[in-house]
Amino acid sequence: MNNPLAALAQSLGDELSRKGWRIATAESCTGGGVAAAITAIAGSSAWFEYGVVTYANTAKQKLLGVKTETLDTEGAVSEAVVAEMALGALALSGADLAVAISGIAGPGGATPGKPVGTVWFAWATANGDLNTAVQHIDGDRAEVQCGAVIYALQGALAICRKNTV
Repeated sequence: MNNPLAALAQSLGDELSRKGWRIATAESCTGGGVAAAITAIAGSSAWFEYGVVTYANTAKQKLLGVKTETLDTEGAVSEAVVAEMALGALALSGADLAVAISGIAGPGGATPGKPVGTVWFAWATANGDLNTAVQHIDGDRAEVQCGAVIYALQGALAICRKNTV
């Protein structure tokens, strides 16, 4: 496979299939890019539950149960929000693994302490494991989004490999 993104999504699918797991995605700044990478793989319906794009804060609240207080105190691009997004995606989907992403892809949107390229990630499993990470991805909007998709898939693969349900 010449496409590194496709190879990564295929590796994730192979690992999920071995475990009998299904994955769900909750995406903001990537606009469904993780779900698109996954569904580009033939046979992904065997291990992809579904994805939600919750770009607006109201969507994060209505679809994923992100608390108003969390958004008000931490902001949409924060560890607390992506954790709530991942847990909400698990609850909504019944999947074994969920990945959530919220960030500032640019060119605007930066705030003090959160420059363009700041992206928060969370991975949650049905067995209660919750992992979060922040990355600062350089580049234009497309490069930030692509970098975030790759990091999200890499994290999901690592979480999948170390966990059992």
